[in-house]
Amino acid sequence: MNATVLLDPARLDRPDTDVRLEPFPFLIAHGQLPDDARHELDRDFPRYASAGFFPYDPADCGPSINTLVANLTAPAFARTIGARLGIEDLSQYPTLVTLCRHLNRRHGTIHTDSRSKVATALIYLNNQWPDTSDGCLRFLRRIDDIDDLVAPELTPLYGEFAVFKRCDNSFHGHLPYEGERRVIQVAWLTSEEEKLRKTRRGKFARGFKKLLGTLDRKFGAGRDRNAAHRD
Repeated sequence: MNATVLLDPARLDRPDTDVRLEPFPFLIAHGQLPDDARHELDRDFPRYASAGFFPYDPADCGPSINTLVANLTAPAFARTIGARLGIEDLSQYPTLVTLCRHLNRRHGTIHTDSRSKVATALIYLNNQWPDTSDGCLRFLRRIDDIDDLVAPELTPLYGEFAVFKRCDNSFHGHLPYEGERRVIQVAWLTSEEEKLRKTRRGKFARGFKKLLGTLDRKFGAGRDRNAAHRD
């Protein structure tokens, strides 16, 4: 499959792409995946048994997902989005890819991302979404108010894309949601050491959740809509 067919940086030039530098640099883009790739991406997405984000393993995925990950982590793509966020040569940083198929209600609390991240990108792959704001990505002005949006919330539908520069005020999160929410996340990290550390932690979390999935669903299920955590 031709990589450019799935994720073409030129699509970021659509007139409805929203690029802002304040209160922190971010980009929201729509229609970033070809419609005729829906079936393959749906078929090839990993079928994780537990909720949350897990480190990318090509063996978990079918060919179209592996192609999309290759697109997302390509140096040219990194340079393209980095230029829009004011990050010089984003491609120089190592990438960590994680994938999520399901969420529990405890996920999505307001945070900034850790200082080990330079930027984070999210591409969504859900063919439909309920008529609700629950689970929709929000960029925020404050860490204590999920309703203080700096841009319209992003419904996590197929081909929707967001990327932001990690800052001390890059607040984001979503309202509690439980269910299927397919997304691929790419983080550009400050060092290979951080990539190794985060990968090890992610693999441990995956094994832990396999053993204690029921407790994981119960933990934080009744969280406050404005819940937050410091990275």
